[in-house]
Amino acid sequence: MKRALALSLVTVQFLLLGALAFLPHGSLWSPAIGIIVAAITLGLVGGALVVLGVVSLGPALTASPIPREDAPLVTEGVYGLMRSPIYAGLMTGGVALVLVGASAWHVVAWLALVGLLSVKTRWEERMLVAEHPDYLSYGARVGRFFPGIGRLAERG
Repeated sequence: MKRALALSLVTVQFLLLGALAFLPHGSLWSPAIGIIVAAITLGLVGGALVVLGVVSLGPALTASPIPREDAPLVTEGVYGLMRSPIYAGLMTGGVALVLVGASAWHVVAWLALVGLLSVKTRWEERMLVAEHPDYLSYGARVGRFFPGIGRLAERG
């Protein structure tokens, strides 16, 4: 059941990312130079977060929200700034695609992606707390998707 849920979450995540990339363009706003520059910047920042997150995880990397058994808890590099840099990068890159797509469907797909990644992260973090007892103190120091925002409450 756990693996089926994990596969479902990952599948929906990729479907939403695909929707953001391939939905027809809309006309909610015109592609002014400022929007294009913002989209390129956000796309680069999002891509950098994903790459830094992947590289930092090393052998702990998995597409599944289920942590690898016996994988170390990574708290260095970009993981010293935010607990979920890959998801933060996907959301940031998603904003870039919304800006370029300029449709209500892009906005809806991005909001669904943010909701899905938020749920996926919370489930993943419950498993990480069970696997790594010091995850709670790490989570109390480091924000979830942005530095300082979304810290966990440390249980005393």
